[in-house]
Amino acid sequence: MEECLEPCFNIVLVAPEIPQNTGTIGRLCVCTDASLHLIRPLGFSLDEAHLRRAGLDYWPYLNLNVYENWDDFLERAQPGRMIFCSTKTDRSLYDYRFQEGDWLVFGNEGHGLPVEFYERYRDQLFTIPMPGIHCRSHNLANSAAIALYEGLRQTRFSVR
Repeated sequence: MEECLEPCFNIVLVAPEIPQNTGTIGRLCVCTDASLHLIRPLGFSLDEAHLRRAGLDYWPYLNLNVYENWDDFLERAQPGRMIFCSTKTDRSLYDYRFQEGDWLVFGNEGHGLPVEFYERYRDQLFTIPMPGIHCRSHNLANSAAIALYEGLRQTRFSVR
């Protein structure tokens, strides 16, 4: 894989609750040259053993940024193109045309994105299709991996 000077993609977790998911996503980011952005409040300490165990020995190599709230994130990170992954839309993730540097935003495990995001960012909401009739959603870490690898497939792994 060619090397990016900037992160090829950015994963944003809004108020994540489960340290193992965040640790796994951190490991995913290291393995794909992506950055991880965490928006407080966090449901765990960044020193928590479960977080470190899930991130394995990759954690020291993670490009990690932590923000006090969404406004702090917008001000400091100044994100470019954002896609919001949610089950509360019919627009398929596979219809989105990714570009390197995109920001993939995910809500937390218990409540998803903040309620006001569904109106504020409605044109940027996409979902991972789930043909199974007995499921509500994917695990957060799995969702991040699916979305990130679709972005990589479109921008770096496909023949242009």
